[in-house]
Amino acid sequence: MDLPRTIVDAAAVLRRREASSRELTEAALERVARDPHNAWLTRAEANALAQADAADLRLAAGEAPLLCGVPWACKDIIGTKGVETTAGSRILKGYVPPYSATVVDRLDASGAVMLGKTNLDEFAMGSSNENSAFGAVTNPWDHGRVPGGSSGGSAVAVAAGQAVFALGTDTGGSIRQPAALCGVTGMKPTYGRVSRSGVVAFASSLDQVGPFAASVEDAAIICEALFGHDPLDATTLPLPAEDLRRELTAGVRGMRLGVPREYFVKGMEPGVEKAVRATLAVYAELGAELVEVSLPSTDRGLAVYYVLQPAEASANLARYDGVRFGLRVEGPDLVETYRRTRGAGFGPEVKRRIILGTYALSAGYYDAYYGQAQKVRTVIKREFDAVFQKVDALLTPTSPGVAFVLGAKANDPLAMYLNDIYTLPVNIAGLPGISIPCGLSEGLPVGLQIIANSYREATLFRVAAAYERATEHHRSRPPAALGQRAAA
Repeated sequence: MDLPRTIVDAAAVLRRREASSRELTEAALERVARDPHNAWLTRAEANALAQADAADLRLAAGEAPLLCGVPWACKDIIGTKGVETTAGSRILKGYVPPYSATVVDRLDASGAVMLGKTNLDEFAMGSSNENSAFGAVTNPWDHGRVPGGSSGGSAVAVAAGQAVFALGTDTGGSIRQPAALCGVTGMKPTYGRVSRSGVVAFASSLDQVGPFAASVEDAAIICEALFGHDPLDATTLPLPAEDLRRELTAGVRGMRLGVPREYFVKGMEPGVEKAVRATLAVYAELGAELVEVSLPSTDRGLAVYYVLQPAEASANLARYDGVRFGLRVEGPDLVETYRRTRGAGFGPEVKRRIILGTYALSAGYYDAYYGQAQKVRTVIKREFDAVFQKVDALLTPTSPGVAFVLGAKANDPLAMYLNDIYTLPVNIAGLPGISIPCGLSEGLPVGLQIIANSYREATLFRVAAAYERATEHHRSRPPAALGQRAAA
C-alpha cells in the first residue's frame, strides 16, 4: 500500500479505519528495505511493529493524539533505548543506549512509530552527508548528487516517501539545508525550545532538534509534541504549551517581511536566485509588504561559527577515549590507547574540527579566537533583534546552490562550509528558521528560508503556510527512476 504523504493524511486514514498502524508500518518498512540511497543505518523492525500494535489499541479506544500510529524516522545522533546509536561514526559502532532522548520519549508517548535510524555526517559534521563512516547518502532527485547534511538520511526518508516525518538536528543548517536540497520542509526551533537530553552532543550552544515533513502543518504538529521544559536539559525554558497552528490560515496580508540585502550576493546560483525572487513576488501578491533590511555582520557569521562550533566539539568529543563506551583500540599505556582509539574511530572531518577547536581553546589563543567570536556572536544577535523591531519575519534563500555532485567539494573544506552561509547565522543567534520548497532549478529543488524572532514559531509557520497554500511546490516529488532528473 502507499504511505500517506502527511501526518494529517495518515491520521485521517487511521481514524477512518482504511488502514491500521501495523499496515502503514509494514508498508513503510518495506520501502526502507528497498532504500537505494543509503539513507538508513538501522531498521528497528521488531520495535516498530510492537509500537504499531500498541498504537492500534489506542486508536481503537478512540482517544489518541494526532501522531499516534504514524511511522517516522530518527537521525542516528538521537539516542534510542535498545536501538544502536552511532552518530555516523566508527567510534560508536555497536553502542546501544540504556535510555532514549527526551524527544524520542515524547514521540513514544504520542504513539508515533519509529522505523529506525537514519544516516548522517559523522557527529553531524558536514553539509553533504558524505562524511558518514557508513557511506554517503544520495539524493532521490538525482542519485549522483548529495542530499545535503548533516541530516541527509532523514531528509531523504521523507522526500522518498519512506517515512511520513523525521527528526534531525540543526547546528548550523543541518535540517534546513538538506530539506532545501531534497525538496521537503525542515524546521529549526528557537534554541531552548526542544530538549537536547539524550542527543549526542556536537556544539552545545548551537545544537537543536527539529522536524522534517511534507507540509508546514506537519512541522507544527511535530513541534507541539516536542516543545517544552525538560529538567534533564537546563537550556530548555518553562514556557506554557502553545498551539503552534493557531495562525496557519491567517495569511500574510499586512505583514512586513524583511529581505536582507546581504543574502543576495555574488556566488548564489542564478537558478536559485530566480526561484527565490519569484517567491518574493508571490508574497507581495498575497498582500505582504516586502522591506529591504540589512544584517551587516552576515559575512562574519561563517568565521564566528567555525570558531565556536569546533571549540565546543573539541570539548564534547573528549569523552570518546576508549575507556567508558564505544570503540577501544588497546595500546601499551593509557595515552597510547586514547591515541589509537581516537585515530581509528574518528573520520577526517571530525579530526579536522577537533584540531581547529583545540587550537582555538588553547592557552594564548582563547581570547584571540573563542573570546572574540563570542563578542561577534553578540553583535550578530543584536542586529537580528534590531531588524525584528521593523519586520515580522525574514525571507532568504536556504542554500546558495542546488544539490551538487557527489565528491565535487570533498577536497575543499571551505567550499563545503560555504553551503551553510545563509543558515548558520540563525543558530548563532538562537532563532527559529524553516526551509520550504519554492521551485526547481535545473530540475533540482530550491528552498526558501523564513526566519522569525525568538519564540515566534507560530509566526514562522503562518508565513510559511501562506506560501504553501498559494503554490504547489511542496507537492513536487523526486522522479521514480534513479538518476532520472525531474523537469524544471
